[in-house]
Amino acid sequence: MSGLTLILVVATIVTGILYAYDFMFKRKTRLANYKAAIAAAPNLSSKEVKKLKEPSGFLGQLGSLFPIILFVFVFRSFIIEPFKIPSGSMMPTLLDGDYIAVTKWNYGIKNPLTGNYIIETEEPKRGDVIVFKYPEDPSVDFIKRIVGLPGDEVYYYNKTIYIKKACNGNDCGSFEPVAKELVGEYALEDAFGLNSKSFEYKEQLGEVAHNILINPNIAEPYAYYYKQEGLGVATWKVPKDHYFVMGDNRDNSRDSRFWGFVSKDAIVGKTIGIWMSLGDRAKDDSLPAWLPTFRFERLGGID
Repeated sequence: MSGLTLILVVATIVTGILYAYDFMFKRKTRLANYKAAIAAAPNLSSKEVKKLKEPSGFLGQLGSLFPIILFVFVFRSFIIEPFKIPSGSMMPTLLDGDYIAVTKWNYGIKNPLTGNYIIETEEPKRGDVIVFKYPEDPSVDFIKRIVGLPGDEVYYYNKTIYIKKACNGNDCGSFEPVAKELVGEYALEDAFGLNSKSFEYKEQLGEVAHNILINPNIAEPYAYYYKQEGLGVATWKVPKDHYFVMGDNRDNSRDSRFWGFVSKDAIVGKTIGIWMSLGDRAKDDSLPAWLPTFRFERLGGID
């Protein structure tokens, strides 16, 4: 459970208790005083009427916040949660400065305190972009794309994904390459501020067609890949109720290739779109450089 979730839980309980106390023990007296005041002085101002009808004192005012806090808690826990994850690992799908909306119901309803599923709905699909708790540090939220489903075998060679899909029989077929088609060049700045040429491809994962970035000049770091017992280098078999995920910026993503798999319980939700996007201003812009520019063209759903 994240710190913000804990704060919302405590705030909901505290304000709920105060709201219930006011409703059961003070509201009747307050309404009686209000009716008496109206009868004695029908021309009371709206400000005076409001003061008579609302709870008084600090605790009363705090309790009046309960409906608002409850709405925020329910909306964030069970419907949609906003995120900003500053990472270049999902380029070109997501850029630094994108604010994303993540649905909390696609895969089921979770207990916001424990993270366990109360009701399960549909299973995560190949190609879904998900936010999840980073397995090596659950306090950190990561965002990647699902590549391998439970039971799949995934092989990554020469910048291409190969998948042997899960099956129940003895003959499970062979590894099939994930189709990708060259779109064009994509210029990026490296850590030294120099242009680093990558290539943009359109890749087909399940029913999802999306773009990825590949830098042919970066060698595969096989020595750092997660080694699964009984399998060769850069080959992984996805366990039950787990998923193999990768970033769309293939040569700038610390993902399942390096640390393993994402459990279903660790999934926070499915990313459905960008609700706000802020970028840096052009050097010749008349406005101050520290003032971000809104990238309205990026708003909407994602592939």
